[in-house]
Order: sequence, then C-alpha cells, then structure tokens
Amino acid sequence: MSRPARTGAAGGSAQEVVPGPARSYVVPGPSPQDAAPGRTPTGTVPAPAAAGRRQAAEEIPVTWLYAPGDRPEVVAKALGSGADVVLVDLEDAVAPGRKGYARAATAELLAERAVGPAVHVRVNALDGPLLAADLAALAGLPGLGGVRLPKVGSAADVARVVRLLREAGDAPALYPLLESALGLENAFAIATADPAVRGVALGEADLRADLGLAGEDALEWPRVRTVVAARAAGLPPPAQSVYPDVRDLPGLAASCRAGRALGFLGRAAIHPRQLPVIERAYLPSAQEVAAARETVAAADASPGALALPDGRFVDPAVVAGARRILALSARAESRS
Repeated sequence: MSRPARTGAAGGSAQEVVPGPARSYVVPGPSPQDAAPGRTPTGTVPAPAAAGRRQAAEEIPVTWLYAPGDRPEVVAKALGSGADVVLVDLEDAVAPGRKGYARAATAELLAERAVGPAVHVRVNALDGPLLAADLAALAGLPGLGGVRLPKVGSAADVARVVRLLREAGDAPALYPLLESALGLENAFAIATADPAVRGVALGEADLRADLGLAGEDALEWPRVRTVVAARAAGLPPPAQSVYPDVRDLPGLAASCRAGRALGFLGRAAIHPRQLPVIERAYLPSAQEVAAARETVAAADASPGALALPDGRFVDPAVVAGARRILALSARAESRS
C-alpha cells in the first residue's frame, strides 16, 4: 500500500482545511513535591525511547483530531489540518472487516519519523482479540507518538498493555480513556499505573451509555473527577471529549468554555472545522493576560507566597496557572 501524502484536512471538502503548522505550547509543571509518587513532575517527564512525532513532555496539545485508520487519504488530510495531535483510530471508526488493513496502513505510516503533528493511535478493546496484534504492530515504531487505550477500567489494564508493549519493544506514551463507571472510580490509580501514562481523558459517549446519563449537567461530576485525577497524578490537564455535532459550532464553543471553566485544556475533534473553535475557546482574555503578567512579575521579584496590591494572594500554584495563561497568549500571538 502506498504511503499517503501529508496535505489537506480530515474529512470534508478542501475549503474546510484549517491551515497551519503543528502547534503546541510550553506549560510549566508542578513543583517536585506536587508530583505523584514514582512520577517526575509534569514538564520534566523523560521522553520514551520510541517518541517519534510526540512533542516534548512539557508541550501540551490543545487540538486533537480523530481520523479512521482504514482511510489513509483522510489521515493524510488530518496531518495537514493544523491539529496538534492526529488520533488515528483503529477502534470505533473502523468496520470489523477492515481492522487488519487499518492496522497495516497505520504501521506503514509510522514506520519512520516525520515532521508534523504528533500521531497517536487508539487501539482496539483491551479485552478483545485484536489488542495483541495492534500492540505488536505499533511497538517500537519511530513515528508513534502515543497509544490511546479505550475503556480502561483499572491499573491492571494499563500494566497488561505495558507488558505486551515491552515484550515487543519499548512502551510509548500511553493515554487511557475513562469510559465506564469502573474506570471513573479508578481514575487516579489508572493515571498513576505506570510512568508511561502521560495523560488521561474522558470518553463521554460510552460513559453516558454505561451510566444511563442524559444531558450535559449529568457529566459535570465525571468531568471534574477526571481533571482532579490528572492533576493529582502530576499529569497535564485533560482534553475534553469530542463534541459530536460537527455543524453546531456555537454549541461547541459554549461547551468548550464550560470545559475550560472545569479545568480542561483543549479538546478532541472529529472534523477539522471544529479546530479553530476549540483553539479560540482556550485563548485567555486580555484581562486574564494582564493579571497573569502582574502575578508572574511579582513572583519573580519576590519568590514564595505573597499578596498583590489589589489583595490577591499568590502562591506557587497560582504562579504556575499564570505562566500557563501567558504561554497560551504567546501561542495566539505567534499566529496573529
């Protein structure tokens, strides 16, 4: 099978392409005492041996774009869409009869390092017959940035994946998806299961089905639980789950604002037209940038806890948040 050219955007017509280079920004991590046991602080986690396109650990993506693994032409468009991370899907987006082809096409794509966005792969079900073949095909590939694990229920699930990967080669960065009541209940244990875990995310569609949830309000606690587990584990803030209505861009923007208020950072998308909406939703306001600059300047002048002239109390956690805001602002300015 031929290697796809890396131009265009995933899905849709040419006018829906969101141009631009791969994008990421540097976010300061927590202090060493904030890191979970056995994990170095976010921002200083050493890269795995088979890092491939994966950004350095201190660079956190904002936009993640799914593309079906059995559609190399769609994957090629996704690689040129401007998304920070392209998520090649071997699971839900691929029909049962095309699983083998999707695996082989993805392995061919990742057989060499390439300039461009990080490429992660969502493998098939952890309790199904296809997982071992998926991991064997992906292990050690130079272009593999990370493996997205569906429906993780426990730390033991992660440990089994790590063992299979290390038997076949080096374990890449892992991103477990919390998509069930069990996974949500074990969120922190999953997030700290192995140093190869570099992030967690919520799979809202499956979680809705598992719990019988209806409406956005029902998801607020699972969302907060995921954010808290990531932070407690010393991992980057999680990205939001996909917004399924690709035509409802105002609804997407509102949902992103709500997610940002809960502590999420960035979002997965299923269509390139969603990318600029996600990008804009996570940009700080002028007031936030001004306050962040004041906070950082005061902290640089007088390290440790202090109070600003307007009465705001500043400690290291507040300073880390302010530096994140400035990094986001710099990201926007670099593209203006």
